[in-house]
Amino acid sequence: MKRLLQLGFWPLLAAFLFLLAGCSTQHYRRTADKEAYGVIARKTPLVKNMDEHFSIEQTNQLSLDGLPVAAGIETALGPDGEAEREARVISLEQALDISVHHSRIYQTQKEQLFLQALGLTLARHQFAPIFSAGGNGTYNVTALQPVDFAPDPNNPTNLIPVFKLAQEENVSGSGRVSVSKLLGIGTRLSAAFTTDFLRFLTGDPRTMTSSELGATLIQPLWRGAGYKVTMENLTQAERNVLYALRDFTLFRKRFSVDVATAYYGVLQNRDAVRNAYLNLQNSRKNAERTRALASEGRVAQADLGRLEQQELSAESAWISAVRAYKQGLDNFKIQLGLTTDANIVLDDGDLQQLKIVHPEISVEDSIRVAIATRLDYQNVRQQFEDAGRKIGVAANALKAQVDLVASGSIDSPQESATRLAVPDLDRYKWNAGLNLNLPLDRKAERNAYRGAFIAYEAARRAFEQRADEIKLQVRDSWRALDQAKRTYEISEIGIRIAERRVEEQNLLAELGRAKAQDQVDAENDLATSKNQLTQALVGHTIARLQFWNNMGILFIKDTGKWEEVANAKSE
Repeated sequence: MKRLLQLGFWPLLAAFLFLLAGCSTQHYRRTADKEAYGVIARKTPLVKNMDEHFSIEQTNQLSLDGLPVAAGIETALGPDGEAEREARVISLEQALDISVHHSRIYQTQKEQLFLQALGLTLARHQFAPIFSAGGNGTYNVTALQPVDFAPDPNNPTNLIPVFKLAQEENVSGSGRVSVSKLLGIGTRLSAAFTTDFLRFLTGDPRTMTSSELGATLIQPLWRGAGYKVTMENLTQAERNVLYALRDFTLFRKRFSVDVATAYYGVLQNRDAVRNAYLNLQNSRKNAERTRALASEGRVAQADLGRLEQQELSAESAWISAVRAYKQGLDNFKIQLGLTTDANIVLDDGDLQQLKIVHPEISVEDSIRVAIATRLDYQNVRQQFEDAGRKIGVAANALKAQVDLVASGSIDSPQESATRLAVPDLDRYKWNAGLNLNLPLDRKAERNAYRGAFIAYEAARRAFEQRADEIKLQVRDSWRALDQAKRTYEISEIGIRIAERRVEEQNLLAELGRAKAQDQVDAENDLATSKNQLTQALVGHTIARLQFWNNMGILFIKDTGKWEEVANAKSE
């Protein structure tokens, strides 16, 4: 071991460990982020309405401190209204912004896109110069039993063998630095520098070194040859990132519609609580008034019992409405990425500002716009092209493998020296030839080739089916939008009728001439009509957003808010 120390073993070991540690983990993370974000940034202009400030980093801590505080307590919520004291009021625009930056589902979708871009960086790396370096060092000990001869003590004229136990020690090592590059036509170029080191530590201490500098070229001439075959994996990786960008953009649109749907759904439930509470108050008033009339003998006990039963039913409906509202609000918190303990209420002003804005566009025009703009339709069309391209790649794999192989090197003579041996240009060698692999066994390639045709037909059917699905979605959303408009108009008429009926029954009740069943029906119908009006208004708004989305012209801002379409015909 002393000899090893004399050779500077520990400094060499320290240098080896330093190189083994390589770059810091932070460096690897930074370079991965830089490349992946670069891929996304360069392809973003190819996808309309893609987030131009895409990032998977979540640096902003969610705080509701800057939001307005609820002015009062909702009486219609009863005891549950106290829990909303000092609650933060969230508008639809703020809800969308919070969901974009803090929703768990949204973050997962962003990370999936980032991983797809990260995969592309690896596919591109296959065509970059790839460097590698390595080496090894070994301390060797070999037991020896050399033979010597000495005079025989009994007969000095004779020599007898004498065996001596000894050992041979040496240190050996080798190092290699290489680089290889794949060209677009399938050519593989590689070069390497190798050096060997041997130091004997026993007997006649000496050092022997040698080195070699070599290069190799491999050029496929048949199977695996050509730009299209060589670049297929990279081409597909590039297109997959483009598909992922479109899918993410589609997700952004669906996500904003989903958040808006849930937001208005919570407000609708809150409005239903108010309607149920008002119905309960009216039912109690009717029952109380009827009790007074019954005590005077002016109303039958059967009518009083019917109104008392209505009072209980109204209270049960109110309790159910409060529960539905609280459950919907908690679900909405999770959808935004908030904790269910967050004390928030939604802005009623957003519900009050809703109005019927009906687009003026025919179904056929809507379908033509959708076919021209839908990102998912562009994806399936290009995936159909991918399937056709892969048939040619699979056909190439059926051919014989014929590769041109050439290599050359210069080496150094083995020297007894302590310095690195340098290759000598006069000590060269080279060779060139062909490697042949006949297509005697191509079962796997045959199956892949046949499978490529099946995949092509499947892609064609998917392409055709997506066109029919888009047409169906547009037609269905157009019908839903038209139905929502008619439902709203009907609900407006229904409320006016129900209000007149309630007013009439109240007048009759004051005179003691009202029938219990008519009073119950009038009150219930009024509450139902109010709920239906709000539901129709919300339904039309969501149907309109879904209609724009199905047409492919719903554009989303970075905050998640959409740009309202003023004139669909101009799109």
